Amino acid sequence: MSISRQNLSVVIVTLKSEKVINKCINSINQDIPIIVVENSSNQQFKHDLESKYQNVKCILSGSNLGMGAGNNIGIQYTKTDYVFILNPDIILDPKTLDELFLASKNLEEFSILSPINKDLNFPNYKEKKFQEKENFPFQVNYVDGFSMLLNKKKFQNNIYFDENFFLYLENTDLCIRVNRLGGSIFIVPSAKITHHGSMAVDSKYKDEVELSRNWHWIWSKFYFNKKNFGITKAIIECLPTFISSIFRFLFYLLINNNFKKKIYLNRASGFYNALLGRSSWYRPKIND
Repeated sequence: MSISRQNLSVVIVTLKSEKVINKCINSINQDIPIIVVENSSNQQFKHDLESKYQNVKCILSGSNLGMGAGNNIGIQYTKTDYVFILNPDIILDPKTLDELFLASKNLEEFSILSPINKDLNFPNYKEKKFQEKENFPFQVNYVDGFSMLLNKKKFQNNIYFDENFFLYLENTDLCIRVNRLGGSIFIVPSAKITHHGSMAVDSKYKDEVELSRNWHWIWSKFYFNKKNFGITKAIIECLPTFISSIFRFLFYLLINNNFKKKIYLNRASGFYNALLGRSSWYRPKIND
């Protein structure tokens, strides 16, 4: 079955995304249902979105659950065969959805489709397998999670994102599972998006977000490698970062650079907690 407006829903996970979400929603056809999962209890945000857009339903998670868990909640609310996962700082080109629909008609099967990021310096895929014709869909091993269209029937028992990840690599983990189950992942180069990276959360929280990113990147990297390749691989990949972070923490402690000190302390803490098998518990302080 090919994709159409009648069997596609969009899921967008947000947190303090008021400044970017409207541009994202406005780039999506108004006849396509959109589920916004706001990782807070922000009733005003929900009211504003649902009042402004007839095709938007906003779900309040009640707390900051992370991208993977938020996406899973949104997917559960969809009633269509296909779901398009988007970050709130994504803008679709006018013909993006039509190009995805057309590509789905020409592919025998797929588990994930993705448009292509217009900024060629930051490709949203890894490990191209082949491309028979220019500007035709080509198969890849991984796509970034900020824009991925899922064929729900290809996911056994409705298992999508691993909710142990709070931030980072949940999309790569999903792609690995798709590949191991014999599924296929395609980039559609004629379908284009603009990704305004690191703008999903209001910039006034940039320091807290940066601290969170440094903690979760190393935690997720360790957990990802341990889960998919074993504990030895996880240690080899992450131990150098931990050692470097300790030395850098001490350096910035000596020169009294408080913010840099916190960054490298968070990196070390993320590794330490992952090594001990603790959950990805760290959360940025952006609840005001």
